[in-house]
Amino acid sequence: MTTTPVVDARVIGLAHYASRAVLEGVLVPYGVSFRQNVALRLAALADGPSGRDALVDGIVGTLKVDASDAHGTVDELVSAGLLTEEEPSRIRITDAGRQLYAKVSAETGAVAARIYAGIPEEDRVVAGRVLTLITERANAELTTLKK
Repeated sequence: MTTTPVVDARVIGLAHYASRAVLEGVLVPYGVSFRQNVALRLAALADGPSGRDALVDGIVGTLKVDASDAHGTVDELVSAGLLTEEEPSRIRITDAGRQLYAKVSAETGAVAARIYAGIPEEDRVVAGRVLTLITERANAELTTLKK
């Protein structure tokens, strides 16, 4: 008989990496990396053009990468025609970027529906609350470590 594990870093990590592998499998045919997809999502959800620094900060905050890596990701998306730099330091998603984001979102939405199927809403609410608290605490620890 197996027992259900208590949530801890390993359980969270296994869920994260399994989910990320699924997303990366969806992204491969489009030639987009996980990091690029995160940046594209941030740009797609922005209300109009974003400041480059704000977009970079969003990537850094989400993925916990160096700002130089985040700037490189933005540059890759600009080179690919998925983002455009309208004026110095102002980034906007292009029509091609928005179309790609919509396709990837639809595909990942269908996969997510299958993954979450049958999990009661109340369990998902509790898991969301716990994971949000863990994220907040881990981010606070990161801030402490960087001082």
